[in-house]
Amino acid sequence: MRNVEIAFKTQANLGECPRWDEQQQLLYWVDINAFQLHRLDPQTGQDEFLQFDEEIACFSLRPGNSGFVVGMRSGFHLLDGWNTNLQPVVDPESSLQSNRFNDGRCDAKGRFLAGSVYPPKDHDGANLWSLGLDLTATKLVEGLLTSNGAAFSPDNKTFYYSDTPKHAIYTADYDLASGEISGTRVFHQFEFGNGRPDGAAVDAEGCYWTALYEGQRIARLSPAGDILEEIALPARCPTMLAFGDSDLKTLYITTVGGRPEAELAEFPASGSILKVRVDVPGLIENRFFK
Repeated sequence: MRNVEIAFKTQANLGECPRWDEQQQLLYWVDINAFQLHRLDPQTGQDEFLQFDEEIACFSLRPGNSGFVVGMRSGFHLLDGWNTNLQPVVDPESSLQSNRFNDGRCDAKGRFLAGSVYPPKDHDGANLWSLGLDLTATKLVEGLLTSNGAAFSPDNKTFYYSDTPKHAIYTADYDLASGEISGTRVFHQFEFGNGRPDGAAVDAEGCYWTALYEGQRIARLSPAGDILEEIALPARCPTMLAFGDSDLKTLYITTVGGRPEAELAEFPASGSILKVRVDVPGLIENRFFK
């Protein structure tokens, strides 16, 4: 049984998108509903944040610690560094008033693949986009409720994503040269009522780790989609995970603190960042090309 610890005690309303910076040995993460981008030094426990005027949901680092690409309610933006001004790039869903960006990750060429969420959930109104090397956005998938779980196999030939309310993770063939996906199929269908797949990360063996929202656990799936391991957590709503520390064998897990009082009393670690040591290291995160 693995030992799950609190890496950083806090009560994020909607902690999300943990991302390890292997150059600075820092963990970046967001609190979507608080409109904040955080950076945490796990060694000292020092955490600081940038405050925005709208939801920041996902991001990737840029080369040489030169800033970030971010997905927000108002589309894609660039930051040239910590505490610099947002630079709007494109808002491909400007006509969809209910939508905001939700989850994303870069491929090995530096494209940023990010999907949206459609909160009313009365129809499949969310999409998955690719912010390309020319800074134009291309729609890769439509007909989603909540685009989540974006991740790549180690060779970037396979792309994964989930539709959280449908409890389904999908896999597709990925053409790194063109940035196109094809052959989409169901990777794993979770049963309803026992946690739904949220954010994800892939390890060096090509296994897919997913956070099971309202499932109080994370799960490791083989490249064939079989569950290999599940780790129980002291929070009911994990949202995403990232491999960190110098050996990339620590899984950092964001959680939700904006939950009912009874749940917070039962799970007082809710909203904190958790950590657990694993046997297989993760992969260094790809960075946005520009």
